[in-house]
Amino acid sequence: MPILTAVIITHNEERNIGRCLESLRGVADEVVVVDSGSTDRTEAICRQAGAHFVSHPWQGYAGQKNHANSLASGQWILSVDADEALSPALRQSLLDWKSSTAQRPAVYAVNRLNNYCGQWLRHGGWYPDRCRRLFPAGQARWDGEVHEELRSALPQATLDGDLLHYTYYSVADHAERTVRYAPMAGHKAFDEGRRCGIAAVALKPMATFLRDYVLRLGFLDGAAGFAACRMSAFYTFVKYATLRQLCHDPSAR
Repeated sequence: MPILTAVIITHNEERNIGRCLESLRGVADEVVVVDSGSTDRTEAICRQAGAHFVSHPWQGYAGQKNHANSLASGQWILSVDADEALSPALRQSLLDWKSSTAQRPAVYAVNRLNNYCGQWLRHGGWYPDRCRRLFPAGQARWDGEVHEELRSALPQATLDGDLLHYTYYSVADHAERTVRYAPMAGHKAFDEGRRCGIAAVALKPMATFLRDYVLRLGFLDGAAGFAACRMSAFYTFVKYATLRQLCHDPSAR
């Protein structure tokens, strides 16, 4: 049976980390938590749960996760965010995988089910939100600054069950993070050579909302679906407004 290390990065996650660690109990043989200077009870909760807690200066999401991976002693790594938890079905799927006679070298993806302001979103492009999270140690690496991606030359397989993601507790929380991250996406697009005019700033957000709310059936998730789709459109607006500003005045970086 392979040794499985669960890897988590944290910063002031006392609201979420206990739920995450509890869901890993009995599945992960080792839990490594790499923290970037939490000032709340994150460290105490992790140590009480028996996790290997390490403080490390922030290196960006990809850099921090890659450093955490380097500390794992297991042959396989399960990467989990602090605001995520294994569903019962995913727990069983991982236990079945561990007890199987052969774990072929592959990067395993899971479906992520997002909880938005207390409601599970199953439409609007929020589900299945597939992400790659289980991989052999040393054979995959995180890359990217805004939305990090797991890169590997290995083939991809899938695991049954959902990874539960407690994404936003309020619309205000969503708005705050949009204002923080959407400009980064605009800067990244500019650095990649993308350019846009004022029409894109006006039309792209509208297109995003119509795609998610109508074509992807976001309206079926009720008020939470409407709020989520509206905030996705806001993210698009901030991203393209930032890109347009940089196109007009590159010194605005």
